[in-house]
Amino acid sequence: MKISTKGKYGIKAIIDLAINSTEEAVTLKSISERQNISEGYLEQIFSLLRKNNLIKGIKGAQGGYILEKDSAHITAGEILRALEGDLSVVELNDDYLNNRMEKSIKTNLWDRINESIERVVDSITLEDLVEAYKKSDNQNIMYYI
Repeated sequence: MKISTKGKYGIKAIIDLAINSTEEAVTLKSISERQNISEGYLEQIFSLLRKNNLIKGIKGAQGGYILEKDSAHITAGEILRALEGDLSVVELNDDYLNNRMEKSIKTNLWDRINESIERVVDSITLEDLVEAYKKSDNQNIMYYI
């Protein structure tokens, strides 16, 4: 499994949304400008996030996007699955599992790797990512006396 550009940009965009939608809806144009991602690509990403009930669109003059639920209740796993689909490291068909060695490899390697990935991405919330970003931003401040 390799996270695509869609997955990487989607994580950036939803973190941006979480940071900037505390008061009002956020436009794709503003996210596009801050994150240097084309609006067209963001439309594709946000369509998938909306279909998976992670964000919702607000129509009208003050329209844009907001999170569907609190950032503490959205995991990186939900975001990545919405954008990437299955997060498995290898795709196995039924023919693969007809061989004893291949079944053993699946059980003792692929399944364990997949479980580790699932455990990590499902334990990190959007709120965690926002807080980590804010903390890293504060560390870059230089003080002069």
